[in-house]
Amino acid sequence: MNELLYKNSPAHSILSFLAWLYIQLIGKTSRITVKGQKNHPGTAIYALWHRQEVLMIYLHRNRNICGLVSKSKDGEYMARILKRFGFTFVRGSTTTGGIMALRGLIKAAREGYSVAITPDGPKGPIFKVQPGVVYLAQKAGVPIIPAACALSKKKILGSWDKYQFPLPFGRIEAVYGQPFYVAETDDVQAKSLELESILNKLTEEAEDILSKTK
Repeated sequence: MNELLYKNSPAHSILSFLAWLYIQLIGKTSRITVKGQKNHPGTAIYALWHRQEVLMIYLHRNRNICGLVSKSKDGEYMARILKRFGFTFVRGSTTTGGIMALRGLIKAAREGYSVAITPDGPKGPIFKVQPGVVYLAQKAGVPIIPAACALSKKKILGSWDKYQFPLPFGRIEAVYGQPFYVAETDDVQAKSLELESILNKLTEEAEDILSKTK
């Protein structure tokens, strides 16, 4: 875990530090409301859409949660940001080193680390759960905690996931769902579709709460 692949890159060091500062600014200047149980009492897998990951990083900082980070140069920025916020991480993705990364996450969960995953990442399709997160929950024997958020002030980027870049001094509504269990005999694809529906409904709920909050 915690493998940095571009150790002699000043750009990665500087930009990840600036991102860390900015996320701190977002957290300290935003009015954040949380519905549901943010911190599961045991080991769990926290899952939310890729476009919403900034809030997850801030809300779950310094709890030694293990994230999944791609081996790309872009992934290196996220690895360094996560490290600054007290996360551990495994390198890999559905496109590069996926099997080894999944084994690393299963090992981490079995050792008692909670895990954070964006199940539609790193390249989409948007709002579609890839089966890896369900397989992980099944093999590690831990529940998935679905989560979503809505931002009153944000910039939506032109990426595949329409990434939501939060802006300071806004309102943020975070919603956590009930633990989602996957039994050894469950069909992974069917459970993936079920989790996908839950995440989309939580996102709608967060947006609805935000629209009714002054």
